[in-house]
Amino acid sequence: MKNILRSVQWAMVALLSLTAQPVAAQTTGVSRADMNLNVNPGDDFYEYAGGGWMKANPLKPEYSSFGVFDVLYEQNREQLRDLFLDLAKSQHEQGSVGQKVTDLYKLAMDSDRLNREGVAPVKADLAEIATFQRSNLTPFIVKQHLENGNPFFGIGIEVDLKNSDANMVWMSGGSSGLPDRDYYLNTDADSRKIQEAYRKYLAQMFRFHGYSKKAAQRAAKTIYDIEYQFAEASMPRAEARDYNKLYNLRSVAQLQQDYPAIQWQQYFDGMGLKDVDQVILTEPKVMAVAQKLMTTLTDQQIKDYVSGFVICGSAGRLSDEIGQADFEFYGRLLRGQQERRPRWKRAINVPDGLLGEAVGELYVNKYFAHGSKEKMLKLISALRKSLAAHIAGLTWMSDSTKVNALVKLNAFKVKIGYPDKWRDYSGLTVDANKSLYENVKAATIYETRRNLNKWGKPVDKEEWGMTPQTVNAYYDPTTNEICFPAAILQPPFFDVNADDATNFGAIGVVIGHEMTHGFDDQGRNFDNLGNMVDWWTAADAERFTEQAEKLAAQFDQIVVVKDQHANGHLTLGENIADQGGLRIAYDALRQTHQFKEGKPIDGFTPAQRFYLSYGRIWAENATEESIFQQTKSDPHSIGRYRVNATLRNIDTFFDAFGIHEGDKMWLAPEQRAIIW
Repeated sequence: MKNILRSVQWAMVALLSLTAQPVAAQTTGVSRADMNLNVNPGDDFYEYAGGGWMKANPLKPEYSSFGVFDVLYEQNREQLRDLFLDLAKSQHEQGSVGQKVTDLYKLAMDSDRLNREGVAPVKADLAEIATFQRSNLTPFIVKQHLENGNPFFGIGIEVDLKNSDANMVWMSGGSSGLPDRDYYLNTDADSRKIQEAYRKYLAQMFRFHGYSKKAAQRAAKTIYDIEYQFAEASMPRAEARDYNKLYNLRSVAQLQQDYPAIQWQQYFDGMGLKDVDQVILTEPKVMAVAQKLMTTLTDQQIKDYVSGFVICGSAGRLSDEIGQADFEFYGRLLRGQQERRPRWKRAINVPDGLLGEAVGELYVNKYFAHGSKEKMLKLISALRKSLAAHIAGLTWMSDSTKVNALVKLNAFKVKIGYPDKWRDYSGLTVDANKSLYENVKAATIYETRRNLNKWGKPVDKEEWGMTPQTVNAYYDPTTNEICFPAAILQPPFFDVNADDATNFGAIGVVIGHEMTHGFDDQGRNFDNLGNMVDWWTAADAERFTEQAEKLAAQFDQIVVVKDQHANGHLTLGENIADQGGLRIAYDALRQTHQFKEGKPIDGFTPAQRFYLSYGRIWAENATEESIFQQTKSDPHSIGRYRVNATLRNIDTFFDAFGIHEGDKMWLAPEQRAIIW
């Protein structure tokens, strides 16, 4: 075993530079214009690295937050619009991808038609809900789950965490119109203001659909009270990150015994799921609330509750008046946006969201530099070797756990750019003679059926969890894979004309980040095959937890806005991945010719350019409302602390900028949390 570890420790080799031109000739990458050179890097590195960019990119009224990521989002929107407009110049055969994309985009852009139709497209669904009778509860719920939303509970087909080759029926209870349970449960003045505004919003939505003031207020109260009860029973988001707490096997017989409001065999048959014998129930306490509600609510209350899914869910696909009212609550009040985004930006989301991989194939063919795959593979190889060396050199981990960790790392599957096999949308019909609402509903039903059709089949491990045009990346513990869509493989994350230090500090850290997710507080619970099994010794797990808790405590101390603290446990996995990504990307950079030569570019050493590149990619401006919502509901820390709080644990950062005790960024060595 020790011989295996020793061979891995020697696995770091000199890497080829990603660029063919000499380092001295670089003119792209880190830019002084993006920096705020009036700030001491030892006081606020986030402002030092990205302050110039933030000043040059003030928050526009249509945004609640705008960062370097959003620059790529905007570029992608422009590219998608050009694609759609080009498609519209030609005639397309009915049933072709071109016809479907073009018609969906045109329907979403046709404001005159949307305003003329008003709420008419929704009337048939609401009229059908109005015929509900309790004796037909099970088939009624089946129809809603297939077509209109997930009242009371929802199901889906996803991988079995303990058998990564098999699909399972997953079931979760509850629904929420607010971003997080705390929005219902908090009693401070700001929370009460949002709660009251939400009830008014619900009533307003019902009024648009012809409800009297009294009936609209009744429906709003019913929906809010139901969602409040679900919030009370729900686990906090940080607690729900524990997969073991979400993995609750229940037989169909147990479901029938514990939640008899639904005839479960009839329900599964209606959903097209044959021979279901057990399910995974994520939160039994929430499902118990659903059971109580399904048996105690009046027929009218059930009608109001279910109608809310149709009424609120369709707001963005109807008239401008309704869409604006929806924006006033969700955009302006909850996120602090001042203006609704232009119609074309909203319209491209329709085909992009409903025909994601079909749009992705068009996007890749026109915009993706296919040579990026080869360059990314070099980077990934470098980062994999660096992480292997880190694992082998850990002082807190035993040799037996190290071997298991290295086996898992070596088994990582890599997906770059776009899938080898594109998704088939031939079964979806888009009809320009029908309303936008009807077409979106048809596409939603199609996607629901596609998911349900996975039942009884092995997991398709070639399937992608993101479309190629998504500016993001991911690690999936159940397939032990890292994925980097085409859209993120462009500047400022990946720039073939930039120096290695810039690329390693941006896309290199992103790669390392996703790799580290395989060993964060969630990913570490899965083995090399993607199964949730414990491959750690008890002592190693205890030492890992000790360091992880130390890191969580650091973030808990941060006040992000007003008196709201960061949630170090909710963001723990991402914070571990940020730190791991930085550490292994930096050590991979050490092996490059640029780092070994050490020549400054524009006055900055390779080490400095690495950290400046990292600081720049998280530069953003955001409203207080957006920061608050992200802190409550998002497992990612806000950009400022992904930089400042994370870097305080990394000694090479202090060395690069000469940061010492007394500087605000300084953290004493004994207080630093070093995991990977």
